[in-house]
Amino acid sequence: MYEKDANIDFIEIEPFVEPLDPASKDKAVDGTGKTAGVKEEKKPIKVKEFLDGSILVREAMTRQLPFILFLTVLAVLYIGNRYYAERMVRKISETELEVKNLRAEQVTTAAELMHISKPSEVSSIVNTKNLGLKPSVDPPKKLIRKKNP
Repeated sequence: MYEKDANIDFIEIEPFVEPLDPASKDKAVDGTGKTAGVKEEKKPIKVKEFLDGSILVREAMTRQLPFILFLTVLAVLYIGNRYYAERMVRKISETELEVKNLRAEQVTTAAELMHISKPSEVSSIVNTKNLGLKPSVDPPKKLIRKKNP
């Protein structure tokens, strides 16, 4: 059957040994390594199974349970993030409105202060309160300190 070649060494391969488990003898093994008898038939999902919850005990659903839980946690995080973002937008708009009001108040107060600090306004306020102060007629003098030798 084989021609003898001095350059090629053939290794003898041991034959496949059946597992010792007697239950697996009657189940055939397909090319993927899974037993052919274990495959679950795909049944259509009925509305009744969905409503009474029996769909959750199917093997396909129990295998997907960690992924479903992950998606549930992810959905809760997305919803929480959305509420947090909306709250921040509301807070930012309230703060912007407060800043506008404070800026308007600052401008008004600064204008009043400028008006009140005029020399004519200061003298009229002093006269109305009868403080007895009069404006200086002499210009201010500069004081110079002599250095000690």
